[in-house]
Amino acid sequence: MADPATHARLATDTDDGLLLIISGPSGVGKTTITRGVERAIPGSVFSVSCTSRPPTPADVEGVDYHFVSRDEFKRLEARGEFLETAEVFGNCYGTPRKWVDEQLRRGRLVILEIDVQGAIQVKRAMPEAFAIFILPPSEDVLLARLRSRKRESEEIIQRRFAEARKEIATARASSVYDRFIVNERLDAALTEAADAVKAERGKRGR
Repeated sequence: MADPATHARLATDTDDGLLLIISGPSGVGKTTITRGVERAIPGSVFSVSCTSRPPTPADVEGVDYHFVSRDEFKRLEARGEFLETAEVFGNCYGTPRKWVDEQLRRGRLVILEIDVQGAIQVKRAMPEAFAIFILPPSEDVLLARLRSRKRESEEIIQRRFAEARKEIATARASSVYDRFIVNERLDAALTEAADAVKAERGKRGR
């Protein structure tokens, strides 16, 4: 992490920076909970990943992702610029290390929405990170939620469901996650997640 003495301190800087990891399988509602936590806790910032995936017409540079070529991504990775990386369907994704370090130094709550393998990498690099995994109430409910989106064929839904079961099992066995939260009712799950993060920051602040 950068030396604080080399940076001017801002009036908004605090000393309770925390790296928050939120993970969960497709269809569990993790993105909604992630954005809800970001809104509920002042000073929160959402980490924007780099990707080699080409942008779609709906994507906004610097908001959805930082878009780079595959060659540039590999150069950044070789220089150790990422906290974690993953390759999904031939596209590379990575969390920028320098930006995360700077925000933590400023006392921000830095939120990463990443998968289990990414969480394992981040915890290895930064064991002080606080990690939450969002669970469905049951496998049947998760399958129903995946189907209710009506965006994919049954074959793809079944593949996502199988991946979700595997991801949940890996998360439970990984010892990475500090808290598992069941998203049965979205408002309750969001409140539980925000309260857990506030309590963790308060505990560390003491």
